[in-house]
Amino acid sequence: MNFEKWLEYSEEVMQAKESGKAIVALESTIISHGMPYPQNVETTKEVEEIIRSQGAVPATIAIINGKIKIGLTEDEIEFLAQSNEVEKASRRDLPYLLASKKHGATTVAATMICANLAGIDVFVTGGIGGVHREAETTMDISADLQELAQTNVAVVCAGAKSILDIGLTLEYLETHGVPVVGFETDTLPAFYTRTSPFSVNFKVDSTEEMAAMIAAKRDLQLDGGVVIANPIPEEDALEESFITSVIEAALAEAKQQGIAGKAVTPFLLGKVKELTDGKSLTANIALVKNNAKVGAGIAVQLNEIS
Repeated sequence: MNFEKWLEYSEEVMQAKESGKAIVALESTIISHGMPYPQNVETTKEVEEIIRSQGAVPATIAIINGKIKIGLTEDEIEFLAQSNEVEKASRRDLPYLLASKKHGATTVAATMICANLAGIDVFVTGGIGGVHREAETTMDISADLQELAQTNVAVVCAGAKSILDIGLTLEYLETHGVPVVGFETDTLPAFYTRTSPFSVNFKVDSTEEMAAMIAAKRDLQLDGGVVIANPIPEEDALEESFITSVIEAALAEAKQQGIAGKAVTPFLLGKVKELTDGKSLTANIALVKNNAKVGAGIAVQLNEIS
């Protein structure tokens, strides 16, 4: 295996690996494509600091100059936040971006791959991708789901993005044997809201319990990820009927403009932000921070078991 030549670790992450500290992976599409400047930089730094405060080390992942960066400097975060040369990088894009020495902001799928290569077991994000609405005709299914089916990284998120067909997303994950675990909840959260019409497979009430489950899965050599669904804090959640109507309007506009493929999610998130007068961005920032706290706790507990 010659993948190590493509990896570059930040000094902080390298020291964590050498000393055996818990490490938490973070994606970079939230910096380049998920939030406007300067909130993208501010949120990234705050999330990293939350992880450090919980006793773990953050490793924000991106492709810069044809290298997989495991942990970013402040200058690299600023570059990702403002450059127009950064492509959205999923599984299919990694070989091209690396070979052509380009830049890429990693999606959930690509971050899982890179985290796994770097030996990182826990990854914190906002929400996972999934089966898009009307996928029975468009076949628009996020690569995140296939990655969850095969890559051994636990993903802490606020559930599936509410722009998706959540029912079909859960069916896909069930088919591939991916556990969907609620952190202190029986109900699957839907990103901006704490609830949805769907239940999780299992509920855990502590980071210790979650770490023990991940360790058991690893001991059994059951390949694939785990979805750890952590609801947005109550004070930051949006009202379910309100966000549903906003999403319906955004979906209709995307369809009218013929937007498809990996352009769909950034368009919808931008349109939802516009239609909610920025409330969705505030909610997005709050849920990512909440996920960072929980994810770091799980990583620390899992590190003690290992």
